[in-house]
Amino acid sequence: MEEKIKYLFRESASRENTNAEKYALREKLFKTKDLIPVWVADMDIDTPDFILEAVKKRLKHPVMGYEEVPKSAFMAQIQWMKKEHGISFELKDILYSHSVVASMSVCIEAFSNIGDKIIVQTPVYPPFFHSVSQSKRKVLKNPLKLTQEGNYTFDIEDLKAKIDKDTKLLLLCSPHNPVGRVWRKKELLEILEICLKNDIVVFADEIHSDLVYEPNIHIPFASLSQKARDITITAIGVGKTFNMAGFAISSIAIPNKDLKQRFQTVYEKNHFAQGSTLSHVAFESAYTHGKEWLEDLKIHLMQNYNDLKKLCERYPQKIKITPIEATYLAWLDCRGMGMRDKSLREFFIHEAKLGLNAGISFSKEGSGFMRLNFAVSSATMLDIIQRLDKALGNKN
Repeated sequence: MEEKIKYLFRESASRENTNAEKYALREKLFKTKDLIPVWVADMDIDTPDFILEAVKKRLKHPVMGYEEVPKSAFMAQIQWMKKEHGISFELKDILYSHSVVASMSVCIEAFSNIGDKIIVQTPVYPPFFHSVSQSKRKVLKNPLKLTQEGNYTFDIEDLKAKIDKDTKLLLLCSPHNPVGRVWRKKELLEILEICLKNDIVVFADEIHSDLVYEPNIHIPFASLSQKARDITITAIGVGKTFNMAGFAISSIAIPNKDLKQRFQTVYEKNHFAQGSTLSHVAFESAYTHGKEWLEDLKIHLMQNYNDLKKLCERYPQKIKITPIEATYLAWLDCRGMGMRDKSLREFFIHEAKLGLNAGISFSKEGSGFMRLNFAVSSATMLDIIQRLDKALGNKN
């Protein structure tokens, strides 16, 4: 197997004593430095060499002034999206953004008014509901349904029952963070039908779309039909895929002319500008040269996940791992441990010496769960497994 793999991810550069968020905030959040931080959703895996080489090459020019995102960078992304995900965007559809969360905040302001309702499907990445509340809109919670098999699905009947004339926007997480679902076409079509019927705009956060494991296939919401394309704002980028969050570059695709105009009114008021010179070349390099690296990465990530799954299967009464279809975020069902959320978090900090995200932070539907980022080197993953194994083995 290894003969066919170029990138092995056995080791990675240490991020200790750097400004890496998960390390810099470790003591503040967990009250100790004696743990492995596996919470922030970036990778403790080296950013690809071809991206760093592109940046080094650009640094040979001594001027770092204002620059436009080059058309070639967005064209590289457009070609990637067509080849990898079967969706065609045009250059005029694409706008720069420094982050998906920033794009989401623009959407909230552009397509709703103070007091309007916005659909959020929990448990979900916390900025989804925080962004709504901070914008003085109302969170309309449409919790996902947890099946007996440990999977999650949309609760369509609950959604239909809750929507009213004040519901203006649906924030779709696809693939889903933290539950790791890749939504099937049938599921997405049910959401589309409801949104079309009720004149609801869809903000599709598809930032994890490249991190999908076979046989699952990511279906961009805007690709469902022309009608879907006309109501969708799609957020995409390289941050998760190639561990480039520090470059602060993503994009928004808005094919519908009216929606784009409404979006840009708010976008320009907030002066998003064009990002950094170095992020432009990194972005283009990722989409131009990243396919082989990404395929090897997904093999590595799935091995890490399977190692974690095997460990959980040794303690079935205490911990279960949610079946994963995408992302590098394991959603751990720890309800069998019979602990309150605070005690559960303390168990991972002090007994396992691991810093995870508490499930309750993803809304009350996450109570009893924990999120673990397994995008680490093989060496670090072995350490994580050994720590968790020992802690679970010692727990009565």
